[in-house]
Parts: sequence; structure tokens; C-alpha cells
Amino acid sequence: MSAAKAEKTDKIKVMVVEDQPQILKNQLKILQEAPEIEVVGTALSGEAALEYLTANEKNDKKMPDVILEDLGLPRMSGMEVTKEVKARWPSIEVLIFTIFDEEDKVIEAVKAGASGYLLKGATADRIVDAIREVKAGGSVIQPNLARRLLQHFKVPEVEEKPEQAKQSFAQIDPDEPPTRPLTEREIEILRLIAKGLSNNEAARVLTLSRASVRTHFEHIYEKLEVTNRVEAVTEGLRKGIIEM
Repeated sequence: MSAAKAEKTDKIKVMVVEDQPQILKNQLKILQEAPEIEVVGTALSGEAALEYLTANEKNDKKMPDVILEDLGLPRMSGMEVTKEVKARWPSIEVLIFTIFDEEDKVIEAVKAGASGYLLKGATADRIVDAIREVKAGGSVIQPNLARRLLQHFKVPEVEEKPEQAKQSFAQIDPDEPPTRPLTEREIEILRLIAKGLSNNEAARVLTLSRASVRTHFEHIYEKLEVTNRVEAVTEGLRKGIIEM
């Protein structure tokens, strides 16, 4: 009994916000087939999502850990909903669903606090992996937007070789304390994450366990003095450790 209770407690609570009923139905089918996920709520609009969260904010069982949210919602946009959610319930992670021609809107949503985005039509495995990633404190950024997002964080373009880049950055801020060197494996992992791979995908490429990749990431965060994937990649580029 206690083991079953623990298993239920460990589930990731997810809410889906999607204005197209058929798409919502398909997403729910994917999530309900994932044993580690529990769907706690749905909404067909941003306004309805905020009403749900407001009504249930004192009921931990009904409050989501992660919201899967369509970016192109009617009336109140996904970006506006994200901004409101992060202002009122900062512990809730938001994953945006989008289409190919909405890059500027995606960047605005990430600025507003979204933990990342998925393209509509993503596989079931990719969706579940992304939910795990953001629940664990990561970010889900696809390769085609990585450079633009990093430019928003004011990362200088690196044209030199890595050693030259390190010298250039050192000249910009000579008083900056030296970074503890990353191992070759940590650099490999950081490069893959910079290309948009999830922890699971990086683990498969490097033939490692997901737990091992997570441990390496903890070391990367500690050494670079950052708290999430976007910051880690940003620092890696800024210090010339990796290149895009």
C-alpha cells in the first residue's frame, strides 16, 4: 500500500491548455499512456486555465507541476498566459506547443518564463521526455532557435578558435574568477544540449544512462555557477568552452 502511494506521489502532474478539441484529445491519450504522468486538468483557453489554477491553488493534488500550452490560443495568447502563470505560480513549469513559423512568439514566451517549447506533431516519447526535463529543472530548446535565444541573452558571437575565444573573454573581464575546468565528457554533453538534444537523447548518443547524464549536468551547473540548461550553454559559449 505504501509503495503504491509513493508511486502515485512521484507522478508528474500535468495540465493541458489547447483550444482544438481533437488535438487536446490526442495529447491526453499520449499523456495517459505514460505511467509517470498524471493529468490533473485541461482547459480550452488561457482564461479557463487561469480560472482553474485560481480555483485550485490551495489544493496541491490538482495543481500541475507542468503546463503543456498551445502558443496560438484565442483571445489571451499563450505568451500572456505564461507571463501570468509565472508571476502568480512561479513553481509551475510551462512548455509551449508551437508551429514552425512562430519563432518570434516562442522567444517572447521564453522571455515570459516558459521552460521551452515543442513543435506540434512531436512524438509521444519526445513529449514525455520534455515534461521530465522541465520538471527536473531543465529547459527544452530546439536547435533552430538556440542561436537566437542565446543572442537575446547577449552572448557574443565567437569567430575565433576556442583558445582565442577564452583569451578574448578574459580581456573583457580580467577580474572574473577562473572556471573549474569541465571534463571531456561534460563538454561533450554540453555540446549536445546546445544542439537541442534532451538528456535522454544525449544519453543515447553517448551510450550513457539518463542518471549519469543528469549527474554530469549537476557538475556542469556547479562548475559554471549556473542553474539551468540555457544558462549553462550561454556560459559555455561565452567562455569559449563550446561553439555553436
